Amino acid sequence: MKMSKPEFEQFLNDSLNHKQDISPDKDLWPGVERAIATGQPEQTEKPNHGWNKLAAVAACCIAALLTVQLFVGQGEPNSMMAMSDYFTKQKQGLLVQYQNQPALTDNWQQQLKELEEAESAIKQALENEPENPALLQMLSQVYQQQLDLINKVHAPKWQTI
Repeated sequence: MKMSKPEFEQFLNDSLNHKQDISPDKDLWPGVERAIATGQPEQTEKPNHGWNKLAAVAACCIAALLTVQLFVGQGEPNSMMAMSDYFTKQKQGLLVQYQNQPALTDNWQQQLKELEEAESAIKQALENEPENPALLQMLSQVYQQQLDLINKVHAPKWQTI
C-alpha cells in the first residue's frame, strides 16, 4: 500500500492530534522515588558470570584456526615454523592464565606430554616434506588438541555456562 504525500501528511496530522496515553507495563514510581531519595539509580545490571573469559577463549581459538588455515592454504615455505611459534605463544598464554587455578584431573600433564611427543614426530616428518598439507593439518590438529586440553582441564564448559 503506497500513500501519496497529501495522504501521508493527513495520516501524520491525525496521529499527532489524536493523543493516546501509553502506560508502562509495571509501576515505575517506587523506583523513581528511591532514586531521588538515595541520589542514585537502582542497579539492574547482572553479574557477568565469566562470559568475557569464554568469549576470549573462543576468539583465540577462532584466530588460531584461521591462522592455521591461512598457512596451510598458502603453503608458504616457513608455514610450520610460523604455526609452531603461534601455537607456542597461545599455549604459554593459557598455561600462565591457569597457573593458579586447580586442574580437574591429575594426569592432564601426561596427556599434554603425549601430545607434545606427537607434535615432535610430525615436525620430524615435516623436515623431509616441509609442504605436505596432510602433515601440516595433523600438526595443526595436535596443537588445537593441546589448547583444548588445557582449557577443558581448567575451565570446563559445565562450570562456565
